Amino acid sequence: MVTREDVENIALLSKLFVPEDELDGLTKSMQEIIDFADAINNAPSSDVGFDNINNLSNVFREDEVVPSYPVAEILKNAPEQAEDHFLVRNRE
Repeated sequence: MVTREDVENIALLSKLFVPEDELDGLTKSMQEIIDFADAINNAPSSDVGFDNINNLSNVFREDEVVPSYPVAEILKNAPEQAEDHFLVRNRE
């Protein structure tokens, strides 16, 4: 059971301000979320395999090494570059 105190503690840990008038609503919502998760966890499951309605088998391809673009051509797009690298501005 989720209590108001639980919601207040979660808000405190998350560094979120929750107005007093919203606590009851959030408590109810959090309990509904937990009840829903419990319902999913308790749903019956059987050992029936995947239906495979599209008749897919292995849809992954083998890795294939291909040549890359020349570095000089790639760096044409760089506003600033140095030693075959893009220069990125530090935003501090």
